[in-house]
Amino acid sequence: MFPTDTTTGSAGSPVSQEATAHRFTAGLLPLLAEADLLDSPAGWGAVATPVGAFRLEPVRPSRDVDLLTGWMNDPEVAAYWELDGPAAVTTAHLRAQLDGPGHSIPCLGLLDGSPMSYWEIYRADLDPFSRHYPARSHDTGIHLLIGDGTNRGRGLGKTLLRAVAELVFDNRPRCTRVIAEPDVRNTPSVAAFMNAGFRYSREIDLPGKRAALMIRERALRHLL
Repeated sequence: MFPTDTTTGSAGSPVSQEATAHRFTAGLLPLLAEADLLDSPAGWGAVATPVGAFRLEPVRPSRDVDLLTGWMNDPEVAAYWELDGPAAVTTAHLRAQLDGPGHSIPCLGLLDGSPMSYWEIYRADLDPFSRHYPARSHDTGIHLLIGDGTNRGRGLGKTLLRAVAELVFDNRPRCTRVIAEPDVRNTPSVAAFMNAGFRYSREIDLPGKRAALMIRERALRHLL
């Protein structure tokens, strides 16, 4: 609690410091909460990659749901995400994050300004997933799908995973590890993580799948 004091308002009238502190807190609380959770991917900016400039942009359902629904209904995506169906299925998945506790943010991945991938950036240590591995404070988890089939099979996964890991480390100074848990059956995804500098830690049983626990360490970022 801030101590009560007085200062001068815009019209020269006394304003209590307590009221000023209240306005500060009320206005900034959502931003401060987000900063504690994920440090706002919307402000992370772009990173240069060999295939172009890449950045994350938080999803807006009213704008993006049709695009994402199309991606989710691609058989190669549906086999692992299991979110194929009408737009209502995609919307419900997004709303569970956007209206939830705030430790997961769905994002579009834009390459040279064009949306071509979907990401979920989340606090792994605050997620139920943390019960399945030895979590550390501020572990940041990532989920990825490359939306357009024409962008698959060209090594983009490795490049983008490395780029997002760098964005996380650059913008989340308290995060020492980036975590992922792709389905062990999805060998191209597992290989992409490994080629992006993640190590294969172990296999773990999660609800609905057996996963490969992949970890990228901040301490090794400049060696990979």
